[in-house]
Parts: sequence; C-alpha cells; structure tokens
Amino acid sequence: MTTELQLKMETISGLIHYIRGEKVILDVDLARLYEVSTKVLKQAVRRNLSRFPADFMFELTENETNSLRSQIVTLKRWQHFKYFPFAFTEQGVAMLSSVLNSAKAIEVNIAIMRAFVQMRKFFETNKELAEKIEELERTVSSHDEDILLIFETIKQLMHKKSQPMEPVGFKIPQVNRR
Repeated sequence: MTTELQLKMETISGLIHYIRGEKVILDVDLARLYEVSTKVLKQAVRRNLSRFPADFMFELTENETNSLRSQIVTLKRWQHFKYFPFAFTEQGVAMLSSVLNSAKAIEVNIAIMRAFVQMRKFFETNKELAEKIEELERTVSSHDEDILLIFETIKQLMHKKSQPMEPVGFKIPQVNRR
C-alpha cells in the first residue's frame, strides 16, 4: 500500500462515527472526500431514495446533530446547518458510488470500503476493547440526557415562587409563674 492510500485510510477511519449502534460516515465528510458539495450529494441521494433503505442511510435527529456538534466543536462546518445530516452505513457508502457515477467516487469508495474492513478487523482482534468503547459510548450518550434533565429541573426550581415556610420543631407552651 502506498503512503498516500494509508493516509487516506487513516483520514477516513477518523471520519467514521458510531451513531445508533452503527458505524457511519456523515454526508458532509463524504462530500468533501468525493470533492462535491454537500448539496449535490444530498440531491443525488434524494433522487435515488429507493437505493437507500434505513439500514443504508438515515437522517440525524436534532439531538444527534447537536450531540455531534458538541463533540466536534472546533469545526466551523457544524455551526450552521439548514438540514440535518445524513449518516451512511458501509452499505450506504457502497451505494453512493452508483449514484455519484464518477472516477473520483469509485476511487474514494474503494478507500472507504478498505477503511471499514480495516476497522472491522481491528475490532475483531480487539473485541474486549470494542465492547468497552461501546459501553462508554452508551454511557456518554445517556449522560447527555441526564444532564439536560438536571438543567431543566434547576430551571424549574429557579422559577418556582417560594412560599413562606412554617417553623420546624416543637412548640413549648408558655407557663405563667407568679
């Protein structure tokens, strides 16, 4: 393998995210690899939606997008978006080569398929590590929801009107001593 191809595979491996229990690459990253605009890639996909069932591609929710944005805070491309990103599984990426019929798409798809295979081999040989990573990802994603719930509760408590509290303790009757 050439150094250029290895660099591409390392770059591609860094673009693979774990979302909804799937290893996926986002439309914005694929568009950059294919050297087309995200708009062009999405238009090609929308024109051929029958080729992209739910196990090939799905659109991220607002919460998933915001979660990704918080993980990738240094990237300008995540500051503003008009539509939620598409996430492509390995099969979805393979299908893209038929939709984006160009030499560049074929070249990039081959590199992406190799990156997915390389990752699969890595995870198979390091299954224990993969299980710990998956557990960590599940834990972290549940923490986001818990933290949002804590903030909502704090906001409610801050806006709640306080009522005068009754004194706590025993009342001792006053005895007249004369």
